[in-house]
Amino acid sequence: MVSTHADKTKQLRKDVAPFAKSETRLSIQQILNTLVPLLLIWGAGYVLLQYSPWYTALCSILASGFVIRAFIIFHDCTHGSFFKSKKANAIIGNITGIVTSFPYEKWKREHTIHHATSSNLDKRGIGDIDMLTVDEYLEKSKLGRLGYRLYRNPIVLFGLGPLFMVLILNRFNRKDAKRKERLNTYFNNIVLLVICTTLILIFGWSTFLLVHGLTLFVAGSLGIWLFYIQHTYEDSYFEVDSEWDYVKAAVEGSSYYKLPKVLQWITGNIGFHHVHHLSPRVPNYKLEDAHESIKPLQQATTITLKTSLESIRYKLYDADNYRFITFKEAAELEATRDRTVTN
Repeated sequence: MVSTHADKTKQLRKDVAPFAKSETRLSIQQILNTLVPLLLIWGAGYVLLQYSPWYTALCSILASGFVIRAFIIFHDCTHGSFFKSKKANAIIGNITGIVTSFPYEKWKREHTIHHATSSNLDKRGIGDIDMLTVDEYLEKSKLGRLGYRLYRNPIVLFGLGPLFMVLILNRFNRKDAKRKERLNTYFNNIVLLVICTTLILIFGWSTFLLVHGLTLFVAGSLGIWLFYIQHTYEDSYFEVDSEWDYVKAAVEGSSYYKLPKVLQWITGNIGFHHVHHLSPRVPNYKLEDAHESIKPLQQATTITLKTSLESIRYKLYDADNYRFITFKEAAELEATRDRTVTN
């Protein structure tokens, strides 16, 4: 057992280093078993519409799984972990970015910030799902509280969230974006506009929405859920900047989402999120091996499909007690504080 935190950090980084190497053969194999089925399923969705829209809807739902898998490839490319070549990562990253509607350079920068600030209470806001501490919430006006409550409502977060992400968030750059990032977002937008316009002119609005619209909506909803559950659970780690620690944020602030093998394959092993946050250069197809080979990583909080549903009720972070709480618990805490002040 490692005796000090410094030693533990050093040892963990040393242990995970052998897995932080891409293999071209495996990367190409993953591209083929992801993008080829996705295109075939989309094609089938258009063909089967003549028989029943339900067949097409089923194809769209099935395709959404492969869009999630394509996003994981995109995600690895932004970390430079899918190929050894920076150029190869950029090419495949832009292609999968078009497939999933995510601009490569924009998301690459914002996600890098997310990794550098994950679980840091003083540096939230970029690449994260918005989360308030109890004190921040109680300091807000009634209107401000209502806005936050609506935002954290599952119907809004997982229902309207995908629409906002695809149609607005991914289409515009932040004010501090540099020229390269802006041009890349414009490129992504133009290519998507051309593809969508062509499909709509050929097949019509309703067919396009049933095939691609439904696919991206389901994939977006599930993607937001994956991101949510990987950082929102009872024992998750959050700390102020002066006390924040990268390794703790990775291993204790990111969950191990233990999924059935089929879902694990579809989600590109992203359930091993604690491994990914510890070493973003580990390609998705080596995350499980790293988890199974390094014992300290197996101590990360494990969440199953059943237990993950409990996290829907977590709305605020209680920084004094290091835990998530519900809006009801926040109201009770506020009432207790008010009584204390009155007495």
